[in-house]
Amino acid sequence: MLQVIGRKHGATAAQIAIAWLLDQRDVSAIPKAQKESSQRSNLDALRIKLDDEDRAAIAALAKNLRYVKPPFAPDWAA
Repeated sequence: MLQVIGRKHGATAAQIAIAWLLDQRDVSAIPKAQKESSQRSNLDALRIKLDDEDRAAIAALAKNLRYVKPPFAPDWAA
């Protein structure tokens, strides 16, 4: 789904994920990037404006498929 939304905005799935995180209240996005090209790509996520349809599609994604879930992570399923 992130790839589909990415094509709509001319962005990568990673950029869409970062844009979505930046769109969340009380959430700080801290993407990892060593390479300058990756850093620039992450910064480009600031230019993406997700619409209500995008937000709804992302919100509908399965919430139980996490690769990293630290104890301090928000309860996104709530």
